[in-house]
Amino acid sequence: MNFFLKTALIVGALFLGISSVFTVTEVEQALVLQLGEHKKTIREPGLYFKLPFVQNVIFLDKRILNLDVPSQEIIASDQKRLVVDAIARFKIIDPLLTYQTRGNEANAAQALATLLSSNLREVLGREEFITLLSGERANLMTRIRDGVNLGAATFGIEIVDVRIRRADLPEANSQAIYTRMNTEREREARETRAEGGEQALRIRAEAERERTILLAEAERDSQILRGEGDSEAVRIFAESFGRDIEFFEFYRTMQAYRKALNNDDTTLVLSPNSEFFKFLDSMYGNKK
Repeated sequence: MNFFLKTALIVGALFLGISSVFTVTEVEQALVLQLGEHKKTIREPGLYFKLPFVQNVIFLDKRILNLDVPSQEIIASDQKRLVVDAIARFKIIDPLLTYQTRGNEANAAQALATLLSSNLREVLGREEFITLLSGERANLMTRIRDGVNLGAATFGIEIVDVRIRRADLPEANSQAIYTRMNTEREREARETRAEGGEQALRIRAEAERERTILLAEAERDSQILRGEGDSEAVRIFAESFGRDIEFFEFYRTMQAYRKALNNDDTTLVLSPNSEFFKFLDSMYGNKK
């Protein structure tokens, strides 16, 4: 009997010893509560003691935590709808206040998400869409962070940073803008092609006009030169005829021979005493 009693006492002592010891790691902070009443806050890592069965320990993270906010649609001041995706980084600076107001980290994160969404709508709703694409974006995120911090301080949390990861138009708006841009580019392409066609017609017309003028001038010059040549030929013929009538008559007769006997199938039936052959009867071309 004594053996079982000693064993029970040893087991009970061990259980009490284990129940009275707890460890706080480097990434944790702890609240020691006695029957629901706060006794102390532990921020440094190590081995600590508490009263078993009377005191309990609540652990909260003391690292910088990330908070992802679901994408939401916001109407900017220029009435453009935006789909905004934001992220926040926060840490618990007053674990007791966080526990008293929100109970645990999950509830605190949910409250922060609500605050962040509200401040996103408030700040971005006062700005135009183009502001989010300019150098003012960093200033907007700072204003959102400061606004969230005012509410987060009431439950012991500090917002370290707020980032807008994406701010874009809704899919329907983006498609409409793409369609409008595509239509505008097609209109510009048609205008450019029409202007090019008009310019091509103008160039062709100008080239055709210059061609007509050049041909007319060339024809005129050729007629002038031909006339001058014919005039010079007549003058030379006349001068030659005046100098040697017999030679001129001989030349004209030779031309007549060439024209009359030009084709191979030409047949002439003439008298041997015909005037047409008078120069063939004499090697010197004298008349009989």
